[in-house]
Amino acid sequence: MDNAIYIINANTIELHYWFKDDSHTMDANVFNQCEHEILDIINELVNKLQVNIGIEVEPLGEGGLKTWLRFIGEQKNAIKIAFTLYLFSEVLLTPLTTTLEYVTTKAIDSFFEDDEIKALEKEKKKADLEYDIAKTKLQTQKLCDSIDENKIKKKRSNFFETASKCKKIDKISITLTDSNKTQNPTSKEVLSPDFSKYIMTSDDVEPDNDENAIIEIVSPVLKKGKYMWTGIYNNIVIQFKMKSSEFMTLVQSGQIPFKNGSSIQCHLITNKKINSDGNVKITSYEVISVDKYFMNDTPIETPEGKRNRQKREAEKMQMEFDFKN
Repeated sequence: MDNAIYIINANTIELHYWFKDDSHTMDANVFNQCEHEILDIINELVNKLQVNIGIEVEPLGEGGLKTWLRFIGEQKNAIKIAFTLYLFSEVLLTPLTTTLEYVTTKAIDSFFEDDEIKALEKEKKKADLEYDIAKTKLQTQKLCDSIDENKIKKKRSNFFETASKCKKIDKISITLTDSNKTQNPTSKEVLSPDFSKYIMTSDDVEPDNDENAIIEIVSPVLKKGKYMWTGIYNNIVIQFKMKSSEFMTLVQSGQIPFKNGSSIQCHLITNKKINSDGNVKITSYEVISVDKYFMNDTPIETPEGKRNRQKREAEKMQMEFDFKN
């Protein structure tokens, strides 16, 4: 029955660098940076999945270059430890085009419906074990939602970008093992020509779009030039570019006056980038159009605001018409 329950006993990740020659060494800087990115991904998963474990490294092996990371934790957490390893292997070797939500959902379904776990349940016939697995699956599903996809993507990108600097690497594979190095029959691998599928080509992150943003104006720009406006958005002081030339003309010509407490309702874009640690930082704010401005709390629609409203109403009517037909 050992083979049937193996996935429960998985507690070690074998990371294997395969080389184009018969050597068993690689650039130390590349190796250490790759290990750093691996540990960052593991720590993100461990923290968000709330698994209380330690991670130990074992002596390197040959056959290219093998490294093992063993997860140390209490026996009662065996299922969560095994799943964390399983999810890590899926996350690391999944291309950028696949979302984290899809990866985690498939991993949960595959892991908890695995024949080995089902066979264990059937053999033991213990209600407490069945309950424990069901409870762990439900908890895991909830916790997976908190995993930072941007961090995973960036650290994975860093890993493969660093690995690509070692030109003699032919492929990289990941296998789950137990304490005796008994390997799971399935192993995932990526060939070096495919490394680019895992590397981010830009640090830009999908911007946030708030089409009904309310900004209290602290400092408007009343003359021409590439000056930044200052306002308060969601209780935060921001500086933003006013990219509505139509609204700017109305302001600079004096047709729209500003005084203390004046506000606008606008389409605000928040641009962001991801840094090398996988943290997302706001880089700039841009107001694309202004639908309304407020005078003594009274909303006044701008000409472009009127056009935007009419366009939305026309699109809504068209959708309703298409639905009825």
